[in-house]
Amino acid sequence: MPFFYYFDIWMLPVLVAVIWSMWASSRVNSTFKKYSKMSNSRGLTGEECARAVLRSAGITDVRVEKVSGNLTDHFDPRSKVIRLSDSVFSSTSVSALGVAAHEAGHAVQHEVGYFPIKVRTAIIPICQFGSNLAMPLVLLGIILSIADLAYLGVLLFGLSALFQLVTLPVEFNASRRAINSLESQNILVGNEVDSAKKVLSAAAMTYVAALAVSLANLLRLFMLVNRNSRR
Repeated sequence: MPFFYYFDIWMLPVLVAVIWSMWASSRVNSTFKKYSKMSNSRGLTGEECARAVLRSAGITDVRVEKVSGNLTDHFDPRSKVIRLSDSVFSSTSVSALGVAAHEAGHAVQHEVGYFPIKVRTAIIPICQFGSNLAMPLVLLGIILSIADLAYLGVLLFGLSALFQLVTLPVEFNASRRAINSLESQNILVGNEVDSAKKVLSAAAMTYVAALAVSLANLLRLFMLVNRNSRR
C-alpha cells in the first residue's frame, strides 16, 4: 500500500492547532513577564486593584486571596473568592493589575447575571460527563462495528468544543470590563492601559487556540469514525 493510505491527513489540522496553542501559551508568559517590569504609577498591588474593581461594582461579599503557582489566577463563584497567584497578588506591575482586574471582571459578570457565564456554568457538568464517555464510546463503537455508538461518542466529544466556544465571550467580556475599570478609576493611566491590554489580549488568544484544538480534534474524530463506518 502507498504511504498516504496509512497517513491520517486529518491529523494535520490537529498539529497546526496544537502548535498554535503552544505559541499562544508561550506568548502569554513572555508578554506577562515583559510588563511585569513596569510598575503602575499609583503603586497599587494586584490585591488592591481587584478590591477596587469589586467596590466600584458594589460587590462586598467576594474575598481576594493568594494562591500558589504562576498565572493560576481564577475566580471561584461557588466560594465567592478571587484567587491571585504569587506573581499577581502582591505585585505592583501593570501585568499584575491587568490580570487582577480581569478576575474581578468575572466576579462582576456573576453579580450582574451576564448570560454567557450563566450558560457556561450550567453546561460544565454536562461537558465533563460527555468528555469522560466520549472516547470509550467511540472505541467501543469502532471495535463492535456499531456506527451509531461511535457517532454518539463523537457528539459527546463535541461538548468540549461547545464549552470552549461559550468560554470565548466570557473571557473577552471580562477583559473589556477590566480595562474599562482600570481606565475609569484611573488605576492605570496612559501607556499603562495599553500595556495591560496587550497582556489580556495575549491571554485571550489562548482561549481561541484552545477552541481551535477542540474543533480540530472533533473534525479528525468524526472523519475517522465516518471512514470506519464505510468499511
